[in-house]
Amino acid sequence: MAGPLAGVRVVEMVGLGPCPFAAMMLADMGAEVIRIDRKAAPAAANPFPMLGTKYDVMARGRRSLALDLKNPEGIEVLLGLIDKADVLLEGFRPGVMERLGAGPEVCHARNPKLVYGRVTGWGQDGPLSQAAGHDLNYIALTGMLRAMGREGEPPSPPLNLVGDFGGGAMMLAFGVVCAVLESRKSGKGQVVDAAMTDGAALLGAMMYGFRAHGSWGLKREANLLDGGAPFYDTYGCADGKFISIGSIEPQFYALLLRLTGVTDRAFNTQMKRSEWPSLKKKFAAMFGTRTRDAWCELMEGTDVCFAPVLDMDEAPRHPHNRARRTFVEVDGVTQPAPAPRFSRTAPELDVPPAAPGQHGADILADWGWPQEAIAGLRERGAIG
Repeated sequence: MAGPLAGVRVVEMVGLGPCPFAAMMLADMGAEVIRIDRKAAPAAANPFPMLGTKYDVMARGRRSLALDLKNPEGIEVLLGLIDKADVLLEGFRPGVMERLGAGPEVCHARNPKLVYGRVTGWGQDGPLSQAAGHDLNYIALTGMLRAMGREGEPPSPPLNLVGDFGGGAMMLAFGVVCAVLESRKSGKGQVVDAAMTDGAALLGAMMYGFRAHGSWGLKREANLLDGGAPFYDTYGCADGKFISIGSIEPQFYALLLRLTGVTDRAFNTQMKRSEWPSLKKKFAAMFGTRTRDAWCELMEGTDVCFAPVLDMDEAPRHPHNRARRTFVEVDGVTQPAPAPRFSRTAPELDVPPAAPGQHGADILADWGWPQEAIAGLRERGAIG
């Protein structure tokens, strides 16, 4: 594997949402990540039918071993892999790994340098730690969900980007890399406790600063960055498509007025909040007179701070995204490319998502198991 994390070995306990996303990030950067799939899939209905197929984009870049974790030999195989790993990633409820016999105490007794990465919604402790939840619930607890959406309407679910992936997966990946760097100095591993509530709250650091300063109100659609400002919002066009305007700085706002031909003096009081509602109506009426492409021709690439609002079919085809290869195709599936970019240790994305258990024998052989032992484990049902 290429990339800045080449040589780092990771064992990933397969789950949903943030744990596979964090594992994908590490694999994208060149870490060798082994996915531990369940030998027998749960019988419950699966709301994510793409899992285990080539469309399971978050499973890219790593091999899969299916283990029967109710079989003592399956647990021994897991622990044997952990013995040789730099990192373990898991996203179960607190206590599940301990009940399997692979909690931090057991693993650190065998591998003192192991970085044990854990991601949950509520964290490893606290009154809610054992409760079920999803992204929407976690960001609701941080004050961030209440700040999103239009005034007079319920808060808008922002997909599961803020809690699962920003507050959970990215904090887990960042914490794990921090702990690996520290472990190489100290020779000691540790537990990384990534909670989506903690991470989503941290993502709101700037807003909490604004709030403490008194420059952010609790009323939605009345602040600088929540759609309250007429110069920082999205607007509908004549063709039913949308554009985004982010002309916060005075010089950018002045350019917006000049390019759009606005001469109304009411627009000259940019930061006068009492005028924002009426200015938004005027902007909406103006932007509704032309198509999205017409506004792109006028403003895209200028310092207005402008971009068309694209859908997921349009975004990969945009010239800027094509020039930077922001999206790539793997096994016929268009997907976001690894990020960020590196000038010297550029990662390579050439391993499509694996079917559960697809590489079991190869993984064990590569990690030191004799062929006879692998055959015996398969015969006794410990591996798939």
